[in-house]
Amino acid sequence: MEQSFVLLVPILLPVLAGVILLCGRSFLERVQEWYTAAVLLVNGIIVVALCYFGGTGDGLKLKLFELVPGISIVFHLDSLGMFFGVFASLIWLVVGFYSFAYMKNEEHQTRFYGFYLIVIGVLVGIYQSGSLITMYVFYELMTITSLPLVLHEQNHEAIIAGLKYLFYSFFGAFLALAGILVLNAYGMDFTFIPGGSGAEILAGNKTMFLVVLGMMLVGFGVKAGLFPFQGWLPTAHPVAPAPASGVLSGVIAKSGVFAIIRVIYYLFGADFMVGSWVQKVFLTLTLITVLMGSVLAFWEKNFKKRLAYSTVSQVSYILFGIGLLNPTALTGSLLHVLCHGLIKNGLFLTAGICLVVYGYRSVDELSGIGKKMPWAIGGYTVLSLGLTGIPPFGGFLSKWYLAEGALGSGLSIFRWLGPVVLLISAVLTAGYLIPITAKGFFAGETGAGKKGREADYKREISPLLAVPILIFAVLIVFIGLFPDSLVEFFYTMASGLM
Repeated sequence: MEQSFVLLVPILLPVLAGVILLCGRSFLERVQEWYTAAVLLVNGIIVVALCYFGGTGDGLKLKLFELVPGISIVFHLDSLGMFFGVFASLIWLVVGFYSFAYMKNEEHQTRFYGFYLIVIGVLVGIYQSGSLITMYVFYELMTITSLPLVLHEQNHEAIIAGLKYLFYSFFGAFLALAGILVLNAYGMDFTFIPGGSGAEILAGNKTMFLVVLGMMLVGFGVKAGLFPFQGWLPTAHPVAPAPASGVLSGVIAKSGVFAIIRVIYYLFGADFMVGSWVQKVFLTLTLITVLMGSVLAFWEKNFKKRLAYSTVSQVSYILFGIGLLNPTALTGSLLHVLCHGLIKNGLFLTAGICLVVYGYRSVDELSGIGKKMPWAIGGYTVLSLGLTGIPPFGGFLSKWYLAEGALGSGLSIFRWLGPVVLLISAVLTAGYLIPITAKGFFAGETGAGKKGREADYKREISPLLAVPILIFAVLIVFIGLFPDSLVEFFYTMASGLM
């Protein structure tokens, strides 16, 4: 195997750059925004270049060293890793520019930028992992390195949220690790192979290995907010700075999705799970999560917490499509990974402007807000319509494929229950997102009792706060109008995994 050490560059570059920033605060304090922007931009270009030049054939591979005899740290850039790598790098870059205005004059900026850089390097490590062990190592590192983003404010609420995030994440990781240890005892090959890598071993004791699979799906599902372990999201997101909330929801929660795809389609194989009790339980949990998250979001008044409950619901759309185990549904899931990531980051960035500029936390305070920040609320409106599933926005496309995949799945209950739950959730999504636009543009004064006076503003609206929201809005419209290449890419990938 030809060793492609270039795979380490987009992992080590941001990690080392983040460590340097954390250790050299006085030296880099005056240029930390330019420094962070340059690292994010260069790293994003490297990720795209690796996909372009190394995306042919079997992809780039690298084997570093053995952790224990027979288990090595291995990297492999395949189509799934390429998509997630480019997706995460794009969002990290755009949200990074937003953070320069959001964090201006805030305490601990340097610490935020330092860990922000480190986390994207760790995420790229997850996406480029060539084996379950390698992915698990980076998965744990992601939890540890992203914790300071949740703890950033260092108040009591942030500390409680950080501890909850840590405990939930470690519990999920423990379940996944228990499954790994059982598989290792039976000589499982942990290499990621499309279609599964352990058919012969799994056939020997299917009952036990179904339990192991169930444990690992729940374990990695904790990060994705799968019921009943969704509690960390509505606790952690509201207390984190808006840029951190955006990437926690739009990218980091998707790491659980990525891991579940790897476990089902690259390790156990879809054929092993199809028709089993594990599939039925998993699909049931996803639909419970979809409906529960939408209902809680509908009744929640805190703007960021409402968006966090929305994430609980929307990420389980993705998990539902993954669990249906057919190419059409998996195509819808991958499309929703992209669309939800763009949309939810834009929505959290909008909530961040309301907080950092006007000091508004509750949706009840947002009457007339559109008159004060029309571009930002305009972008928010487009993104809200996309998340609701209104054509011609990208969110409609992903939900269409999810519903089509459910209807064609042949599962007697879920073929109709899934689309019904998704439709109910879509109505609730419109109910908790669109009224903010209506109140923002067509209501009276800005802010409950504040009357929109200039003296109530905490700071001016910088273009760096509004432009990223508009970028995400334009992208979601573009995806909805010109989806063919993306759909073909995702469907080809999904078909090769069955």
